[in-house]
Amino acid sequence: MSDSNQAASPTVSARLAQAIIASAPQNDPGVRAVADRLLLDISGLCISARAESYVKAALASIDGEGSCTVIGFPAKLGAEGAAFVNGIASHGEDFDDTYEGGPVHAGVVIVPALLAAAERHQLSGADLLRGLAIGTEVMCRLCKVAPMRVHKAGFHPTAIFGVMGTVAGIGAALRLSEKELVNAFGIAGSMASGIIEYLADGSWTKRMHPGWAAQSGYRAVRLAQGGFEGPKTVFEGHHGLFHGFANTLDGDFEAMLDGFGTQWLCTTIAFKPYACGTMSHPYIDCGRAFRSRGIDPEQIASIEAETAEGIVHRLWEPLAMKQSPPNGYAAKFSTPYAIAAGILRGDAGLGEYAEAVVKDPAMVRLAGKVRYIVDPANPYPNQFTGHLRITLNNGDVHEHRQGYFKGGAEHPLSSEDLRRKFVANCEYGGLTTAQAEQMATLLAGLLDQPQVDLSQLPV
Repeated sequence: MSDSNQAASPTVSARLAQAIIASAPQNDPGVRAVADRLLLDISGLCISARAESYVKAALASIDGEGSCTVIGFPAKLGAEGAAFVNGIASHGEDFDDTYEGGPVHAGVVIVPALLAAAERHQLSGADLLRGLAIGTEVMCRLCKVAPMRVHKAGFHPTAIFGVMGTVAGIGAALRLSEKELVNAFGIAGSMASGIIEYLADGSWTKRMHPGWAAQSGYRAVRLAQGGFEGPKTVFEGHHGLFHGFANTLDGDFEAMLDGFGTQWLCTTIAFKPYACGTMSHPYIDCGRAFRSRGIDPEQIASIEAETAEGIVHRLWEPLAMKQSPPNGYAAKFSTPYAIAAGILRGDAGLGEYAEAVVKDPAMVRLAGKVRYIVDPANPYPNQFTGHLRITLNNGDVHEHRQGYFKGGAEHPLSSEDLRRKFVANCEYGGLTTAQAEQMATLLAGLLDQPQVDLSQLPV
């Protein structure tokens, strides 16, 4: 394509780069609020998982030292290593933020990437805010191009869109030029990856996806800064991102770009009250509703749930495996198990996914009574809903619906709720309450620092 033709018809990446450069997220108070909430939630999740085997394995896989913080550890790594480990730790228990229109987990990619970049390049809190806002915004907006198709193609949207969001966020914080941003997006397209075969056996690879996207996006930015070139049509091209990962050339890029910089989708990011796949949350609440009515679980003959077709292949099938998950991590992606947890335990926190609880005969027995039917009118992915119809041994039928999930845009967690979650996660990871409160105070001032400093975070 000639320079004149390109100027007349800019590529998607060029238009996105222009929108990023022109954006002023610091002028929207809602953006600052969600950035503060993401910093708090992600940091607490890193602490909660720091003793887990998968975090230790990730940390052991990195060679060399650097200047960047691994949250909860005394070790300092290079920017890529710190982003990688923190991304894994914050996503590992599936207790992290979600954009309902995806679903996509933006915070677990963008916060680790931007914190590492901020320390490595001695950025200010204002730079950090800019990067957090634009990185999360791009991840959310990419969900509008071809809804549900990335998941259906067998890929994890957080992984695929995360590398692009990282480029946008770090590129914005470092004030890359349009040419550098376009090249970085083009390079990052060859770094996107993340299949969802972990659903088959509850293995650990999903945990790796945010960290991989975070470190890869950083590398793409650094390559572009050095003059490395990437394809300008990485988004819409015949061999581009959406062709490769969504099996389509008909993406709605206008939906992604429209209102960029004036309408901030990232302000609607949801924060989870339960440590499992977001779409199961309303079903947990339905189960808790039955528990509050005093229904005896031993008298339940069957449970039927109406659900969305778009989540069946991840959270409902194969049904026999979902009714009896092989391990705690697999249980996080089982709606039958989530329903049983809501009814039997009244919660679905970190403790409900311990191996001993998942293998509890009462949990397995109740989850085995759960079946589903697809509701063709279900509003997923724009809204997550729940429904249960319970039939008792005596023939009585009880039904409950919930048209939202707690923590979402319409029913957000309060600041007090989120801080309680943060403190509980820190205590789960071995900090004292006093240390957790000190950490929360430090994080609350991070975006106001003249230079981002994480040295006082507890370890």
